[in-house]
Amino acid sequence: MGEACHHHHHDGPPTAADVERALGDADARLTAEGERMTAARLRVLELLLAAGEPVKAYDLIARFGTDGQPAKPPTVYRALEFLERKGLAHRIASISAYVACSSGTIDHSAAFLICDCCGATEEVAAPVAEGLDRAARAAGYAIVRTTVEAHGRCPACLAA
Repeated sequence: MGEACHHHHHDGPPTAADVERALGDADARLTAEGERMTAARLRVLELLLAAGEPVKAYDLIARFGTDGQPAKPPTVYRALEFLERKGLAHRIASISAYVACSSGTIDHSAAFLICDCCGATEEVAAPVAEGLDRAARAAGYAIVRTTVEAHGRCPACLAA
């Protein structure tokens, strides 16, 4: 983050019921697609959902074990790769972190608004991706995935 944030945000992490509901929805969707929600995938998604904000991979590794032991990095990275591929998580490259997908659909372009003051991150619709898609098709390319990251200040930081 660019500078210290001297105010408090009132958005907290999701409730346990919200996390459980999202995990159930994800599991049902994967089952319908013929995929398995392994224990490792479930745990990583649970950690992302419970955080309610972007989380660095090594923080996921440290929090992974329910017995206090960290996971082996390949376990977490494989789970993250699967969750990304299935549209359940996104990697935000500019801050080297992962976040649970708020839309839960595979075929959408992700756009993130990232506050450089407090780190708040919000997933929003990405109409710019449609124009990029048209330009890519005109050039003979086929875009598989688009992630747009925009840095600035959130409403709370602007008001502070």
